[in-house]
Amino acid sequence: MGKQERRARFKAMTSSERKALIRKKMKAAGLVEGSGVPGTTLSSYDQEQVRELIRITSCFPEMRSD
Repeated sequence: MGKQERRARFKAMTSSERKALIRKKMKAAGLVEGSGVPGTTLSSYDQEQVRELIRITSCFPEMRSD
């Protein structure tokens, strides 16, 4: 299945189907929901700094992991 076909299939899914697929892939990779950096929460990050980094990264296609 090509990249475009996978994207089309993913976009055609409902939100709950997408969540189930992502959870299934995380479980297969040995990841647990919320298994980020121990002792921190997302609220500990400066949200404006995160947005700025996302904007900067979007300017460099080679940094994307499509």
